Amino acid sequence: MFKRMLQISGGNHQQVSTSESNGRLPAVVEPEKENVSGLAVKNAHAPALLTDFEQLYQSASARPPRLAYGVLKVAEMLNSQHLAGLKPEFKRAALLMALEAGGAKLEDILQDAIVRQRILNEYEEARLRDLQNFEAVIEEQNRALQAEMERVTSQYMARMQSNLDEVARAQDNFRVWQKRKHQEAQGISDAANCCVPEAAAGLTVVLERASAATAR
Repeated sequence: MFKRMLQISGGNHQQVSTSESNGRLPAVVEPEKENVSGLAVKNAHAPALLTDFEQLYQSASARPPRLAYGVLKVAEMLNSQHLAGLKPEFKRAALLMALEAGGAKLEDILQDAIVRQRILNEYEEARLRDLQNFEAVIEEQNRALQAEMERVTSQYMARMQSNLDEVARAQDNFRVWQKRKHQEAQGISDAANCCVPEAAAGLTVVLERASAATAR
């Protein structure tokens, strides 16, 4: 069983090729662009994250030691189907026997675990800072957009009020004209009444007759 456990993995976890990425990808901030209202804003994108942990380990400044049986290999052996169902103490004993048979040193495995945990924690802290910077950029953009929106809204509100004022002035002018029109019409009516013979049927009839005669 120990031999099968030692042959679980077909290769060493540490032998994966190193990527060109440095494992520290900041939030991407592109050059400023202008929106339709002329406001300069930055095109910010959420920080990228490495999902390949082996790439993360290999891109770290202090890489894990190259071991035949590192902590990841031990974790794989611990989850082997050959140990499934065993009580924790029996599983631990079988694992230690397998490691001893393979010539693995426990202090090396523990050192490997410490290095990998440190790499993970440092990467997490760096990405958290990137995320916080990204949030700050977005908040700054939103504040600028809010201010621009309020400025533009104020301008449009002023234009709308100016339009309403023009309508009100037009209405006032029309009412003034109507009043003068009524006065003009009343003057015409009063003058026409003076020209109507007393025996006539009335001003309306006289005006109709006059209009008809003019038309002929």
